[in-house]
Amino acid sequence: MIAVLMGGNSAERAVSLDGGNAIYRALKNQAVDCFKFDWCGNNLSELWTRDFDRAFIILHGRGGEDGTIQQQLEKRNIAYTGSNSSSSKRCINKDTTKTIWNQHRLPVPPWALANIGHSIPKIEFSLPWAIKPILEGSSIGISKVRHLAELDKALALAWQYDSQVLIEKWIEGEEYSVTILNGGALPAIKIVTNQGFYDYESKYHSDKTRYLCPCGLTDAGEQRLQKIALKAFNVLGAKTWGRIDFIIDSDNNPQLLEINTIPGMTQHSLAPMAAKAAGLSFDALVLSILNA
Repeated sequence: MIAVLMGGNSAERAVSLDGGNAIYRALKNQAVDCFKFDWCGNNLSELWTRDFDRAFIILHGRGGEDGTIQQQLEKRNIAYTGSNSSSSKRCINKDTTKTIWNQHRLPVPPWALANIGHSIPKIEFSLPWAIKPILEGSSIGISKVRHLAELDKALALAWQYDSQVLIEKWIEGEEYSVTILNGGALPAIKIVTNQGFYDYESKYHSDKTRYLCPCGLTDAGEQRLQKIALKAFNVLGAKTWGRIDFIIDSDNNPQLLEINTIPGMTQHSLAPMAAKAAGLSFDALVLSILNA
């Protein structure tokens, strides 16, 4: 019996529920015994009363993508999809992720950390900057700062989500995403948005965001992106599936943005699109993740 764990109490709850219902339908379509469980953050005791031997985790953000639920399942020797608790904890933290990538000579934009209640560190790189909550996904709480006068407002927004905030060099360029599945890289997707950047609205609500696959890169260019993505995934100890996001700058250099260890599985999500381009239906993708 498979438990499809969805919901959570992070800012990405609605996205998780949407993806979880899609995964549940895909499993049912393939005659897999399963049930849905909406974890609200304080009802795990109800889950342990159910009889299941594996969990399909489609929880995003804190609680689901930071190792919390993984650790609880590990304590009970219950198998689950995706990365383990320790690698999940590493991957959700943007500072930790970038530090490890930097140590392995992978391309990352320069960054600094700002802690709530402390002085802003001296920034050694030029504007514009991206201000990001350190533990959030789906572009939640992100602002673009073009002038110093905009910094306080951007930090105040990001600090609503985290006490630590990443100040990152804003890289102008074209955005791409590479999904990793079972040790391989799926076709890259180019993301074209009219929102200025790929924010929450562009990801989940806008019908104007375009996803190009084939992505328009040369074969060599796409293979370079896939090679970087695989290394970025592996050095963090991530497992089974995930998504690596890039900007290719004006000098044609890929810059790593972040990793998602539990990518979205909604109708607007990139992992199912990449899988389809590789010849995998949504149902086949779900089964591939489950059986890894």
